[in-house]
Amino acid sequence: MLQASGGEALSEAPDEEVKVLFIEDDPAVAEMYKLKLELDGYTVTVARDGEEGLQMASSSPPDIIFLDTRLPKMDGFAVLERLRSAERTREIPVIILSNYGERELVDRGLKLGALEYLIKSQTTPANLSRGVEGWLKE
Repeated sequence: MLQASGGEALSEAPDEEVKVLFIEDDPAVAEMYKLKLELDGYTVTVARDGEEGLQMASSSPPDIIFLDTRLPKMDGFAVLERLRSAERTREIPVIILSNYGERELVDRGLKLGALEYLIKSQTTPANLSRGVEGWLKE
C-alpha cells in the first residue's frame, strides 16, 4: 500500500498480468487493437486464423479471447464451439468482434457462449480495452 500525505492508504492497481488472445485475420485490425491493449498494460497474442487461435487457446489459455467470425481455416463460430466443448478452455470469456452484425449471427454467437458480440465499426480500441476488466468479472 502507498501512503498519501495525510496518512490514509492508497491502493495500488493490481499488477497481475492479463493475457489476451486476439483471433483476427486482418493484420491492420489486429495491430490497431493490440497496440491499445498493450498500452493499457495487457499482454496480447494474435492468431491469424481459427485453427491457430484454437491451438494457442488450448496450449496456453489466455484470460480473455477476442474472436472474429470470418476467419481462414476455421470460422469463429466453429472455434467458439470447440473452445466451449473443451475442459481447458470452457470458462475463458470470449468476446466476438466482427464486421457482420446480422441478428442471426449475433444470436448464434451468444447462444454458442460468447459473452458479447461487438461490431468492429462501432467498437474503438479504447472501448474494447476499457471493457476487459468488466468481462473478466462476468
